[in-house]
Formats: sequence, C-alpha cells, structure tokens
Amino acid sequence: QVQPVESGGGLVQPGGSLRLSCAASGFPVDYYVIGWFRQAPGKEREAVSCTSNKDDSTLYADSVKGRFSASRDNDKTTVYLQMNDLKPEDTAVYYCAVDIGRCGSVWSRPTRWTTWGQGTQVTVSS
Repeated sequence: QVQPVESGGGLVQPGGSLRLSCAASGFPVDYYVIGWFRQAPGKEREAVSCTSNKDDSTLYADSVKGRFSASRDNDKTTVYLQMNDLKPEDTAVYYCAVDIGRCGSVWSRPTRWTTWGQGTQVTVSS
C-alpha cells in the first residue's frame, strides 16, 4: 500500500478555520477507511475522525464534534477535514491513517491502523 499524503496545515488564530486533505491510494476504493488523528507535544496520539467508504459513515471524537467535519471527493480517495472555531488546544501534528473495512468500535485506537501519513502541523495561536 502507498502512504497517504496530508496537506493543508498552518498557523491560524483562535476562532479561525483550516481544511486538511488526505490523499490515499493502494487499497480498493470501496473498502477505504480513513482516519484523522493528532498528536500534541508530550501527549499521546488522539483520534479525531473516521470515514468509511464501505458504509458511508463518519465518526468523530467528542472533543471535535460540532467544530470539525470530514468529507470526501467524488472518487472517494481524498478525505478533507474542515476545522472550524479552532482553539489553542487543537494545536498538534495531524496525521491521516488509511486501512480497509469499517471504522468499527476500535477506530480511535492508533493500533487499529496500518498505514500512516507523515503528518501536517496545525498551530492555533494569536
């Protein structure tokens, strides 16, 4: 499988917005499941969202519900993470992970995922 590629990180003021992209390949498209995670310095990797092509569903971590929204392009190989009302505590390296199947009950565990991108830095600061 090919490593997914993230883009779209940067510096934004509190209350601002950013959109991240994750471009994936190497798996059968209809079986993609794409997750977003983030890791702040000194902290464990934290789940953000999971999007499943197999059952057209997206799950979110409680910490981002109502502020972050995931969507896909028409060919279902790219997932976008729209992040609104950003807070300083959202500052982290954001990683995209790709696998096959559905999100399932363990989607938030980093060990569930087999293929990771390099990450993109998001900094929320005034």
